[in-house]
Amino acid sequence: MAKGPVLIELDEDAPAADVSKAAPVPDIAPPQGQAMQAAARLAARKPSVLGRWFWGLAVAVVGAAVSVVAWNFATSLIASVPVLGWIVTGLICALVLVALLIALRELAALGRLSRVDGMRRAADAALADADLAQARAVTQRLIAFYRGREDTRWGRDRLVERIEEQFDASGLLGLVEDELLAPLDAAASREVEAAARQVATVTALVPLALADVATALLASLRMIRRIAEIYGGRAGFLGGWRLTRAVFVHLVATGAVAVGDDLLEPVLGGSVLSKLSRRFGEGLVNGALSARVGVAAMEVCRPLPFSDRHRPSTRGMVSRALGGLFSKG
Repeated sequence: MAKGPVLIELDEDAPAADVSKAAPVPDIAPPQGQAMQAAARLAARKPSVLGRWFWGLAVAVVGAAVSVVAWNFATSLIASVPVLGWIVTGLICALVLVALLIALRELAALGRLSRVDGMRRAADAALADADLAQARAVTQRLIAFYRGREDTRWGRDRLVERIEEQFDASGLLGLVEDELLAPLDAAASREVEAAARQVATVTALVPLALADVATALLASLRMIRRIAEIYGGRAGFLGGWRLTRAVFVHLVATGAVAVGDDLLEPVLGGSVLSKLSRRFGEGLVNGALSARVGVAAMEVCRPLPFSDRHRPSTRGMVSRALGGLFSKG
């Protein structure tokens, strides 16, 4: 059979296809909150042994070099211009003093976080053993812990008046939640909702590739620090980073850094993620994941474990935080 060109006749009466009327190409996958998932992986990633050795040695070498240079500069300046040399020496001593004060503040912050963690473990043990004496000891530690805060004065006074009315560990610690920790829980919930709104808005409106990841990570760091301060932790830089890593490690380990339609159902009213624009959907998902991170931070920073009656609802926080960003109508 001979090979040659083939003539295909087209029907001239057939109308040309209108590309503008074609159905939009659906997303390959619904929004998954990539910014929050990337921020979680970044915060939860454990540094390698070689990396820790590298940064430790680098800090030691740079610190030694800076110290020698500063010493030689000050002594040579004292020899040539005594007045100016002593002034510079005084400034260097003041700088070293401020650095020591910052280090002491960081150590105090870490110690305060350890106290919070110790009270939570003691409360867990008192509940597990139904030990009223241990529950009363935890209650007294909490009263002493919050003694310097005026915003807890009314709750502390009420708690002192009613301690003797409780005859079991769960009832006493439940009274502590009602009188002392409930206002702090409300303040922490407001911080979580504000962070969720911020992350959702930036993700939806800023088209830059890494802006949403940076915003999610920074908002989470600030939120966790604020929650720790509300509960009395007063986390410094090192303590705040340790808390952040603990929260994200927990979320990654349990697979909680994921979202589905059920988490956004209170806001959107059903399975409509696939109907949203990609960017807006990512914003809502990242905001919902921020709320989930905030709930985990409240559990980590709170000096008592949540009872079933006081446990915060992630879906409720998502509804309050993101309800105004999307209209069901």
